Amino acid sequence: MGTKPPSNNSSSNSDDLLTEPLFIAFLLSLPELGVRRYWRLYQRLGDWQRLFHWPLSQLLDFLPKEAQPAFADFYLHRWQSRCWCDFVALCQPLLADGVVLLSHLDSRYPPLLATIAEPPPLLYVRGDVAALSGPQLAFVGSRNASRYGKEAAFAFARYLAGLGLTVTSGLAVGIDGQSHRGAVAAGGTTVAILGTGIDHIYPHRHRALAAEIVAGGGALVSEFLPGSQPHSANFPRRNRIISGLSLGVLVVEAALKSGSLITARLALEQNRDVFAIPGSINSPLSRGCHALIRDGATLVETAEDIGRELSHWLTGSDQDRAMPSSSSSAAPSEQIPAPVQSAEERTLWACLCYEPSSVDQLVAQSQLGAATVLALLSHWQLLGLVQAQNESYLRVTGY
Repeated sequence: MGTKPPSNNSSSNSDDLLTEPLFIAFLLSLPELGVRRYWRLYQRLGDWQRLFHWPLSQLLDFLPKEAQPAFADFYLHRWQSRCWCDFVALCQPLLADGVVLLSHLDSRYPPLLATIAEPPPLLYVRGDVAALSGPQLAFVGSRNASRYGKEAAFAFARYLAGLGLTVTSGLAVGIDGQSHRGAVAAGGTTVAILGTGIDHIYPHRHRALAAEIVAGGGALVSEFLPGSQPHSANFPRRNRIISGLSLGVLVVEAALKSGSLITARLALEQNRDVFAIPGSINSPLSRGCHALIRDGATLVETAEDIGRELSHWLTGSDQDRAMPSSSSSAAPSEQIPAPVQSAEERTLWACLCYEPSSVDQLVAQSQLGAATVLALLSHWQLLGLVQAQNESYLRVTGY
């Protein structure tokens, strides 16, 4: 007997299993079939239930040569075919471990993603499937991010996740990782889109972070076959999902030629908002953001700028916090730490940022004496509010 997928359909007709997500995953696993050919075949048939009503010779015309032998085996032997049984054996451990196969026929399929050109017909999801349909903001940026970029990504993600927006990114090192961590730190929801199989976390150093994302009510998502390793061709496909799931894309740091700019352009094609954080004119990692701003992206200086732009997607108290009244005090991400109390302390704190500033610069900006500035910086360093770097000082992540 061949292996059949589990079915919620009470009908005894095995052809009803054509509506199961495992069947769609199987089709996409055939050599060189791909998303485009999948949609051509699906749109031609109109319904997978009609598959076995078509002559095999006509169906093969829609398939690449590499996929034809396996498909013919399935067509002739159906659920007893070797290719089907081998694929089920590949997926069964993942299904037993809680991975969900989410097809475009499922009512839980994220509605925004469904609107893009040739969306992924099936997603492998580990975690909460509902996280894919909430209001999301994509974070993209350099893998070789500066300290300034990492600090900004963390702070923006923490604030926006705290408002109720889901932070969506690609689990890469640099901006991606800091964005996920910021959302986790806020107790919010974050979704990681993988450029590998759902069973292969890349980079390996982010395995613990991936576990935190799932434990916090978020999700790991992949459209790639289980076992798929990182490959350069995978990441543009991953990026279209990142932007497709989201209301908008925030570019934190990006060089002029980078995957982040590709994601931003995909977002524009998908009619999504694009936000960019400006940086130093001397930094190559700022040039991509500046180019986007010149081309019409929204310049943002604080997380509150984005919160206000997207506030209509929030509900209740989250919406109120995203739209503070003009008489309100500093917004959450700009609140002054409790140890900073006196007028002098507040003045100096306002001069500190996430890029290193020398003591001379801080003295000039704050108009405080050098002895006062050094004493306060030393005290804050002991409290973990600031850190020293090459005789300069900067804020620590989260402050």
